Amino acid sequence: MSRRVLVTGAAGGLAAGIAPLLATDGFAHVAITFHTHSPDATLAAIRATGCSASAAQIDFLAEPMAIARELDDLIARDGPFDTLVHAVGPFVVKRFARLDVADYTAMFDGNVRSTILATAAVLPAMRRAGFGRIVVFGALGAAVTQPFRGLSFYQAAKSALIAFARTLALEEARSGVTVNVVVPGDIREKSLDRDAARATVGRAPCGRPGSFEDIADAVRFLIARERDFMTGAIVDVTGGATEADGRNQRL
Repeated sequence: MSRRVLVTGAAGGLAAGIAPLLATDGFAHVAITFHTHSPDATLAAIRATGCSASAAQIDFLAEPMAIARELDDLIARDGPFDTLVHAVGPFVVKRFARLDVADYTAMFDGNVRSTILATAAVLPAMRRAGFGRIVVFGALGAAVTQPFRGLSFYQAAKSALIAFARTLALEEARSGVTVNVVVPGDIREKSLDRDAARATVGRAPCGRPGSFEDIADAVRFLIARERDFMTGAIVDVTGGATEADGRNQRL
């Protein structure tokens, strides 16, 4: 079967490095979404592997029916997709006293609602095919509602996202669709490859920062065709970190 993957939010951040690596895993087509940043660099990197690529501009904070229509149009044009890597997920660091309703909307619509809409769009074709792979991104400690100063809305949204993903994994297991969560560590330099990260001192217990290649390793593992028995999993890719590194203490 010719595989096709949708990677959301791949014009920048970790997904911009992950999407071209997925193109080397036998996918016939890699589609990405973007909002404000140009997707050209990511598309060029994907096409350099010999894989076809396309991009659709979608604002996942827009009105939900508009998002659903845009996703349906993308799927009609470039799908159906047997794999979804949902990397959209805005991030805000503020103490609760400084947060407002706009921050709440950005965190929950951007992280939770966006996942629900993207998943709802791709699932019908996956069910029909009896095969699908979905990967979403969690946050350190969100699976156990671990608190971090300055992350009340973000951490709450990621906890909700993980609950959704693991429940969906149960519901879709008989459909041949796996749903898993990757938890990146504190990777503030999203463009670092592994060699550059190894040459840099980091705060994680392993002594270096993470890289997009480290996260891509986990994603590629989870979306492999043979990985049908692994679903509802939470895979930490954190360099051994189990708590925030202290930079939020100054908030």
